Amino acid sequence: MKKAMIISNPSSGKEKAEQYVSQVQAILQAKQYAVVVNETAGEGDAAHYGLNACKDGCDLVISIGGDGTLHETINGMLDQEHRPLLGIVPLGTVNDFARALHISLDPDEAIEQLRSEQTRLVDLGMVNGRLFANVVAAGSLAEALFSVSAEEKSKLGSFAYLKEGLKDLVNTPANTLKIEYDGQSWEGESPLFLAALTNSVGGFEKLSPDAEVDDGLIHCFVIRNIGVFNSLTLGTSLFFGNLKEHKDVDYFTAKEVRVRSDETIRTNVDGEEGPALPIDIRVQPGYMKVIVPEKSE
Repeated sequence: MKKAMIISNPSSGKEKAEQYVSQVQAILQAKQYAVVVNETAGEGDAAHYGLNACKDGCDLVISIGGDGTLHETINGMLDQEHRPLLGIVPLGTVNDFARALHISLDPDEAIEQLRSEQTRLVDLGMVNGRLFANVVAAGSLAEALFSVSAEEKSKLGSFAYLKEGLKDLVNTPANTLKIEYDGQSWEGESPLFLAALTNSVGGFEKLSPDAEVDDGLIHCFVIRNIGVFNSLTLGTSLFFGNLKEHKDVDYFTAKEVRVRSDETIRTNVDGEEGPALPIDIRVQPGYMKVIVPEKSE
């Protein structure tokens, strides 16, 4: 019999995770899986369970939770000889990776989509030895992103990030960044560097409309130091999907990127606080197979 593991964050989804676990369990058992359920109780638990799923030879792992739960789960699978198929039930505030894969943000619909026989081999990224699914941000603006409270995230979703970001963009001096990528370099003042694997960042699905989850590229944006007026036009560009065309944005794609600074600058990785600079980022093409909705859905 095939083996499946459900990794669930009970604090996600307005505490309805237990109900969703039962629904997922019923679908998997109908598909002839022997199912093990693991609930997270603290930081690192999802990674621990993800590692166990690999070592136990599980055929399928279902992540039920937000971007943080997913981030830990995939890192548990890092460097493992066997990596199970991944399924996602998004219960978080933003759920960028699910958005990029056209997985429904309605948990009941996302659970039904687990019946799909359609899979997709997707890229993941590596930053300083850890996997990420969606985005790495560096600079003073990135530091503001992980200061957004859980309450604000719940109330405003992606708009909490935009509100904090624009406020910080106007009020905080830029940092001096040194960026090397695929034999080229960029150096200058910037409040924000973004390295994205998908089209969706912070819930904005048009950040990089050309980005695909399996294109083998890191899509990079460097925002230069700007004032109040240009921060508003940046927001407009973000909504309409032409951020890379903005006159105060430098855009490039790469397979490997190194970001350095003489200042102490922390990063934001998949919506959570990440390592301080310097960082080395590289794409891991086709690293994980994920259940995606049938094309007709």
